[in-house]
Amino acid sequence: MAVTGIGLVSPVGTSAAEVFDAACEGRSGAVRPGEDHPLHGLVDVVAFSPEIEATSVLPATEARFVDRAIVMALRAAEDALADAGLEVGRNVAPDRIAIVVSGVGGLGLLEEQVLQYGRKGRLGVSPYLMPGVLPNMAAARIAIKFGIQGYTSSVGTACAAGAQSVGEALRILRADEADVVLAGCSEAPLFPTFAAAFGNARALAHGWAEPTDASRPFDRRRNGLVLGEGAGILVLERPEHARARGARRYADVLGWAATNDAYHPTTPRPDGSAAARCMSQALRDAGLAPGDIGYLNAHGTSTKAGDAAELLAIRTVYGGPDTPPVSSTKGVTGHMLGASGVIEAAIGILAMQRGLLPPTHNLEDPDPDTEVDHIRKAARPAQVQAVLSNSFGFGGHNVSLVLGNPGPDPGAEKSTA
Repeated sequence: MAVTGIGLVSPVGTSAAEVFDAACEGRSGAVRPGEDHPLHGLVDVVAFSPEIEATSVLPATEARFVDRAIVMALRAAEDALADAGLEVGRNVAPDRIAIVVSGVGGLGLLEEQVLQYGRKGRLGVSPYLMPGVLPNMAAARIAIKFGIQGYTSSVGTACAAGAQSVGEALRILRADEADVVLAGCSEAPLFPTFAAAFGNARALAHGWAEPTDASRPFDRRRNGLVLGEGAGILVLERPEHARARGARRYADVLGWAATNDAYHPTTPRPDGSAAARCMSQALRDAGLAPGDIGYLNAHGTSTKAGDAAELLAIRTVYGGPDTPPVSSTKGVTGHMLGASGVIEAAIGILAMQRGLLPPTHNLEDPDPDTEVDHIRKAARPAQVQAVLSNSFGFGGHNVSLVLGNPGPDPGAEKSTA
């Protein structure tokens, strides 16, 4: 199925080109929270996305009690639809466009309202709290804003949710339940309680002289992730629908798979076996062999256990260190939780378009026990026809996407004859 539109909000840019250039050039979005920020003293390093005024995507009467995650999702959806040249009711029927947009929901706004309850009691809590924070509300708000009346849902698979949303979109299109699907995720976890929980779990990078050094996937000195925020939405479209309206095709989503470690709520299965099975199943779904993949965008969060397990999984699929070129672009973006998978899919798409593979930023001394073909220090020129993108989440959720370079449209001559 064709990818015809991309909308992104990230710590390193708000377009696919900006994000891809930052990944290739090693321009990190990691910073230290300012002294006046609520996260100051709780975390060493974070990755903020640009501020978006809620009134730029919602009426002023509705903008006050809407979480930042919903605002970012609306901006990404608006940009993705514009990028695809789609207008609901004009070139796609309202009931033939679906939405699968995920995220943990508006926990920052919920925290704020809990504090209000503590200060003022019942009357301090907004009656608009629930529609401002529920996990389905990013998808619902997109439907309301654009008049989309088809299948609408959200996925709750933690850091795998964005990638799984793209996979579910592929399932919907294959079943002919829609002509177009908006698929993605939006996450805004940079508020005190959430950050404190990650810090107390010793999952966050710390002790680095420069914040841009902190996120270092697969590096021997890695000591935790950099928590980030962002949103990504892709427009997926049935090829014949895209062809009929003369749409540009960025790439094709060829296949996907989802598995579960069935091991631990937060720690991945150490041998990476379920993740390896996920990658293999995604390749089979796409009708490709492991050797057909020209670039692998890894989940690679910069944690000790997670990175090691993923590298073992990659080696399992390829039977050793002779793998496709591998990198994790979280070295520049930080870990945007479920939104990472969509933004990384966009990076994979640009890698195929430009013939350039982004490196893993800060990868100076690769973990020697899990050797693969790491892309280090500089972007690597390569003509790539297929990309594998991994996303793994708490609860043992594994999702792999296979993206393909669309090349010539086999139906183009017939459609223009």
